[in-house]
Amino acid sequence: MGHIILAGFMATGKTEVGRRLAQRLGRAFVDTDALVEADAGSTVASIFAAEGEAAFRARERAAVERACGMLDAVIAIGGGALLDAENRRRLTAAGAVVCLTATPQEILRRVGNAASRPLLRGPGNRLERIRTLMAERAPVYALATHTVDTTGLSVDQITDRVRSLVADR
Repeated sequence: MGHIILAGFMATGKTEVGRRLAQRLGRAFVDTDALVEADAGSTVASIFAAEGEAAFRARERAAVERACGMLDAVIAIGGGALLDAENRRRLTAAGAVVCLTATPQEILRRVGNAASRPLLRGPGNRLERIRTLMAERAPVYALATHTVDTTGLSVDQITDRVRSLVADR
């Protein structure tokens, strides 16, 4: 069988779709950000603020390794997890990687005030920051087995599309 891994930029629906897909398939659901938070006893945003991005990425690498060690789960990974070569290798070997996408405008609408999104904090135009980050990550997102544009779709519609792509998993 193998894992079903949901990748993609922030606010594309990885966690909600992952929960729903796991429920429909009768599989465990694992969110690597939740693993990091549980292990650290702190939120992702707090980890970024107190320890920096490099420390968060090290924690994320350990969470990806742990998730991949589970049996046939639906795994939602953080938006930047695929930037790490070790994570990419481990995740692509573990199962189908489905990249969820959305337009920058849709992402901005979904993140709202972005208080919990450390990479969108700070001065400057958040829409431009989203565009820049998406462009930087596009090459690794393109390595996914499948891609689903979530713009304008409900969680159920996205879940149905993902499920049809990975039906044989």
